[in-house]
Amino acid sequence: MKQGQLYIVSAPSGAGKTSLLSQLRQQLNYLTISVSHTTRAPRPGEIDGQHYQFVSVDAFKQAIEQGLFLEYAHVFDNYYGSSKTTVEALLTAGKDVILEIDWQGAQQVRKQTAAVISIFILPPSRAALEERLRQRQQDSEDTIQRRMREACKEISHYPEYDYVIINDDFAEALADLLAIFRSERLRLARQRQHHAALLSALLT
Repeated sequence: MKQGQLYIVSAPSGAGKTSLLSQLRQQLNYLTISVSHTTRAPRPGEIDGQHYQFVSVDAFKQAIEQGLFLEYAHVFDNYYGSSKTTVEALLTAGKDVILEIDWQGAQQVRKQTAAVISIFILPPSRAALEERLRQRQQDSEDTIQRRMREACKEISHYPEYDYVIINDDFAEALADLLAIFRSERLRLARQRQHHAALLSALLT
């Protein structure tokens, strides 16, 4: 059975992570983005089970006590977490899985498994990040300023990651992201796993 690869992708709010991953998923059909659980309210257009698994605070805390999360974090007054059972089932089925999580969650995952590849997406400047947050027109001024403060804390953890992408030009950042996933799939261990029959036949 082919084992999938686990990835972590992190970025400060407004860096373009979600848009990049959406485009990436359309081009690489073997990738699956894990649907996180969250206690925050759905935003306009968000669908339960597709964008997030929306749950109550009590239900989330109960899941923490039962050890059901691979990782979880408390961000902007809300909880976010990745289901351990769901992620493990996808990997066992041979799917490459992306965890779209922050640095707190990334640290938790690394403690549980060394077989994870992590990517951090940075904005080209603080000014560009603030402009993108304002263009979304989703947050109040207080929330924007709070997100900017949190962004500094988030960005300070970029040295913990395997790869760093600066999202200045979207097309270039997407190409960089694609290059990472394609090159990782070409590693010797993955090629042996995915093409065992061919490699055996070539040596016969």
